[in-house]
Amino acid sequence: MSSSLEFADYAVFIIYFLIVSIYGYIVYRKREKNEHDAKAYFLAEGTLTWWAIGASLIASNISAEQFIGMSGEGFFLGIAVAAYEWVAAIALIIIAIWFIPVYLKNKIYTMPQFLKTRYNESTALIMAVFWLFLYVFVNLTSILYLGAVAINGLAGGDYLHVIMLGLAIFALIISLGGMKVVAYTDVIQVAVLIIGGLVTSYIALTTVGQYFGVGQDAIAGFNVLMEKAPEHFKMIIPRPNENSSQLEIDKYLTFPGVLSYLAGIWIINLNYWGCNQYITQRALGADLTTARTGILFAGLLKLLMPVIVMLPGIAAYVLYEGGHLPQLVGGKDGAYSAMLTFLPTGLKGLSVAALTAAIVASLAGKVNSISTIYTLDVHKKYIQKEASDRAQVNIGRYAVFASMVLAVLFTWNDVLGIGGVGGFTYIQKYTGFISPGVFAMFFLGMFWKRTTGTAAIVGVIAGFLLSVLFNEFAPALFGNETFLYTAWPNGKGGFEIPFHICMGLSFLFTMLLMIGISFAGPKVNPKAFELDTEMFKVKPQTTVLIIITLLIIAALYVKFW
Repeated sequence: MSSSLEFADYAVFIIYFLIVSIYGYIVYRKREKNEHDAKAYFLAEGTLTWWAIGASLIASNISAEQFIGMSGEGFFLGIAVAAYEWVAAIALIIIAIWFIPVYLKNKIYTMPQFLKTRYNESTALIMAVFWLFLYVFVNLTSILYLGAVAINGLAGGDYLHVIMLGLAIFALIISLGGMKVVAYTDVIQVAVLIIGGLVTSYIALTTVGQYFGVGQDAIAGFNVLMEKAPEHFKMIIPRPNENSSQLEIDKYLTFPGVLSYLAGIWIINLNYWGCNQYITQRALGADLTTARTGILFAGLLKLLMPVIVMLPGIAAYVLYEGGHLPQLVGGKDGAYSAMLTFLPTGLKGLSVAALTAAIVASLAGKVNSISTIYTLDVHKKYIQKEASDRAQVNIGRYAVFASMVLAVLFTWNDVLGIGGVGGFTYIQKYTGFISPGVFAMFFLGMFWKRTTGTAAIVGVIAGFLLSVLFNEFAPALFGNETFLYTAWPNGKGGFEIPFHICMGLSFLFTMLLMIGISFAGPKVNPKAFELDTEMFKVKPQTTVLIIITLLIIAALYVKFW
């Protein structure tokens, strides 16, 4: 068992790099005649196929945060963490049926444009600037840091900064070609990450089988996992009581049982998949049928993700408890890297390629969205209003380069302290504080004609302040007498309300506040979107795809409830 890479591993990785780079160049040359067409650069000319949209959504979503962070949560929590992925599949169905038609009917290409069209320019500018800061200093930095740390651990040396630069440059090569290059190279990236991830999961299960005397059989290995760690195969974390251990309380604080399904996990997913430029941009340039099919295809792929990113974590837990995995570098977040050490030469290189594909695809997708928001919603509107298509494309490329340079600088010596809390926690902490307000603003803006611009601005601010209140101040002020008795000892001398419950409470009170303010305005806001039942109708083949997805999810929950 060795963490260092050998010649065959490097060879596999180089082949992967060359395939992605050459294919990206071919796609770029095909659109070279539209080199300075702004719509071609930012929205791929509206020519993305459904499979390219679906694959690109997954490739942009799955990153080191999932491979390392979610595998770590699999080690700690077990299969309950799969709820993030399986609820996401349902959220994608909701987005495909009800959200995307609103965007496409109103020719929305960016999220700030939605806010300007529906509310006012002030709301759009505030959120555009906020999203730019969030994407650069939270998302880009955490993806870059966590990815570099993971690959550095596998390389078996002190190459952190070299790997960081390599990931940034690789992502720049892809993203400077525009959305079409990003999306079509994502098809290869998602194929590599799925194949490499499945290989890692297979080896993890056969390794468990080997160490526990049932042979190198993946199914037998899975049965060993269920036998040795039955508590890791329950979707619902039980509510603690006065006799619960701190470990049991910590698990509940991370994923508070049934209450997760009544509150935060829906807000996380609907906001992420439906109100996020980084994600929705893939579908905004397509027609409705193509966009819907691509989003639903992504939903089906999401069902695979727990097998790829969670099972290795549970396998690491069983091996660790059985004394076959002596240590985890970096605590639970070291579970995935620890399992990769069991891979034979060559396959280890494939798994590193899969991890790299996930990281680079996410970085490229993120900087493309940063470029789109800055160029179309800030620069063209407030700095260079008469910018030509050529100028917009060039500005977009400068934005791509500048955002990546900033991310590298702030990640170089971990200026933001990402390593202190872990990449997964870092992202959740700083995006979760604004998700309730943002989602409330988008949801009411789409489907309630009375919602006003004043209510939108108040809602975003209130959602953030309420999140701070429930996360930081309520536990300290009230201890275990906090609202609904949801605060629990956090093992650090204080009390904590589970993150999902904080989001649910923040969303509830933000919605009530926005509705109350909107009642003071006109019965129908002049900027309200026109909705009709026709735009929400789905074709028979789309219905079949939705039913298949829901049946698979239902079967999984029946099995592991």
